[in-house]
Amino acid sequence: MIEIRGDRDRARIRRQALAAQGLLRERFGSGLDGARTAIQHLGYLQIDSISVIERAHHHVLYSRVPRFVSAMTNDLLRSGAIYEYWSHAAAFLPINEFRFSLPYKRAIRDGQVHWYRDPDKKLMKRLLARIRSDGPLRSRDLEQRRSTGAGWWDWKPAKKAIEQLYMQGDLMISDREGFEKSYDLTERVLPADVDTTAPEPREMATHLLDQQLRTHAFVSLKGLVYQRRVPGLREASHALVKAKLAAGELEQLRAESGAVFLCEAGTLERPLPRVRDRVRILSPFDNVVIQRERLSALFGFDYQLECYVPEAKRRYGYFSLPLLFRDVFVGRMDCKAHRKSAQLEVRGLYLDKPWQQNEACLTALATALQGFAAFQGCESVELGAAVPRSLAASIKTRL
Repeated sequence: MIEIRGDRDRARIRRQALAAQGLLRERFGSGLDGARTAIQHLGYLQIDSISVIERAHHHVLYSRVPRFVSAMTNDLLRSGAIYEYWSHAAAFLPINEFRFSLPYKRAIRDGQVHWYRDPDKKLMKRLLARIRSDGPLRSRDLEQRRSTGAGWWDWKPAKKAIEQLYMQGDLMISDREGFEKSYDLTERVLPADVDTTAPEPREMATHLLDQQLRTHAFVSLKGLVYQRRVPGLREASHALVKAKLAAGELEQLRAESGAVFLCEAGTLERPLPRVRDRVRILSPFDNVVIQRERLSALFGFDYQLECYVPEAKRRYGYFSLPLLFRDVFVGRMDCKAHRKSAQLEVRGLYLDKPWQQNEACLTALATALQGFAAFQGCESVELGAAVPRSLAASIKTRL
């Protein structure tokens, strides 16, 4: 067991973890090809509906891929390069890893795990027949023709039925317009050359371990199977890790918090990745921050998304965004894009004490704000509250 002690060890872990995420340098390329490569490397993009700023699945790519624009995500979906399904949450996933979604679909179909309890199979059969004969079905098609009675056009039962068909694999998302999905038969959406052999738990565990080490560098046992309800997967993952530790392929390290992480043997001896004077404004659903316990243990950053917290109890605002400078999380920013007036409103800016008067950090933050505003389709930035108060003036002069 390697014990993590001191600034040098902490910096080494932070940098290796951020380099694995593609957050220290542009490693994926740019534009559409860069977006495709980034999704392949990261393994998933979490989809989120909150739209006070650009949605999470666009934001994550913006943070890593130069010249990315939001329309590219749907371009990748329509072209068959990615597909939409569930990882630990709703997500876009690489199409060549489609087969690893099959165990969960099978478990839902067989009733080993539930999406909806007691699904209406008669209604599901009618929906499938409708889609088979008439083509893709949008949620709008159901909602517009709903009746006041309890017939199959009633919105809630129809919505549940179509989601059940989607989650158990009969349907796929063929297209999106904003957050309106089009459902079609899997056989018509899935490219013919995609492997549909369902992996057994050991192979699934190997895939997840390889993916997590590639994209995070340091992985906990809990994080390895984070929110994945596939029967037998947890046991297979634990057995795989035990075997790889015994073979010397993996090492364990213990953070100062006591949390234990896995990494490939020799990870800490790799050359230390360089950092630049750059601020990254990250999504609350970014792959690097989504596991909050890991974020705290490895980066010393305690973060909570407060849109789910009663307003009176919020400390940092409705939708605060983590701020990463060099290899350190230095604060949070709560903001909203006013698209009609093309203005990005920063409702609250909070920097931790060591960084509040750091010239390089403040200059990098102002530069990041300008690019971030443009990504939102905004032409100006309006700074509101800041902690400390002098921070707002410091940023305004740099803007």
